[in-house]
Amino acid sequence: MHNIANTFMLMLEGTQTTLQIFSITLILSIPLGLLISLARLSPLRLISRLVEIYIWIMRGTPLMLQLLFVYFALPMVGIKLSDLTAALFAFTLNYAAYFAEIFRAGIQSINRGQYEAAKTLGMSYPQTMQRIILPQVIRRVLPPISNETINLVKDTSLIYILAMNDLLRVARTIVQREFDMTPFVIAAVFYLVMTFVLTWLFKLLEAHYGKYEV
Repeated sequence: MHNIANTFMLMLEGTQTTLQIFSITLILSIPLGLLISLARLSPLRLISRLVEIYIWIMRGTPLMLQLLFVYFALPMVGIKLSDLTAALFAFTLNYAAYFAEIFRAGIQSINRGQYEAAKTLGMSYPQTMQRIILPQVIRRVLPPISNETINLVKDTSLIYILAMNDLLRVARTIVQREFDMTPFVIAAVFYLVMTFVLTWLFKLLEAHYGKYEV
């Protein structure tokens, strides 16, 4: 019993690293993704094209490769980042690209007539976006954002390649030391609990923003 309790506490410490990577990445990548989506829709062709190339690279290469590039390649050109900063940098750039495409699709799904109606009422473009467009966009993009957020929880396990003691790395270390598969079961329970909480929260958000759907 003492061994199980000790294992649980060690894995709880690893979960803190997992949650840190997850929460900071989410806080940074969602607003960045929104800004990137607006740049992608820019009438300035050069900006739109550059953003399109960035999104293509981020979505077309594995996140693990991007982590390795940030951690090992950047120091070769004089940019040295800590383990945590390197992980957050790679995760944020990767997920911002995915969120950008989600937001772009959401914005383009809004009927153009709503822009014209708002203009007729004397509303400026920022007012139109804030009061009419974005509330509807948020409602429409919540399901795909929910899926990407759950993927982010699972993708945090990739930081083991940077020798960071996240939940999965701690579990694997204990298994190799104790020859006991219990830590893997506990890790699975931890991940399931996190994804359950996220699913529940997004259902609440969908119910809240459902009133904006027209």
